[in-house]
Amino acid sequence: MSTTATLEIDATITERGQTTVPAAIRKMLGVSKGAIVFKAMPDGTVIVEAKRDETEEDPALEAFLTFLAHDIARNPQAPVPLSLELLQEGHDLVGDVSVDLDSPLDDD
Repeated sequence: MSTTATLEIDATITERGQTTVPAAIRKMLGVSKGAIVFKAMPDGTVIVEAKRDETEEDPALEAFLTFLAHDIARNPQAPVPLSLELLQEGHDLVGDVSVDLDSPLDDD
């Protein structure tokens, strides 16, 4: 794995094996406090990531759901059913595409 660092910051490890995560790194990780994860790679590099709670709210999803709630409140009329033409147009767009929601995403 050949990588070029975009930021390099020196840090010191104490006799007890402790160190402080520099402010710039905390900012890059998007954390001010809490847990981080160190991942040792086969080539000897170490990746530091913020440890995210599996049940942590997704800010994008939360914003979208809030938007929908406000939109529904502004437009309380009953939902309009899909027309057969719009439904057929959707089928024509996706064709025979099948999606496995459990399969991992490609790197592309």
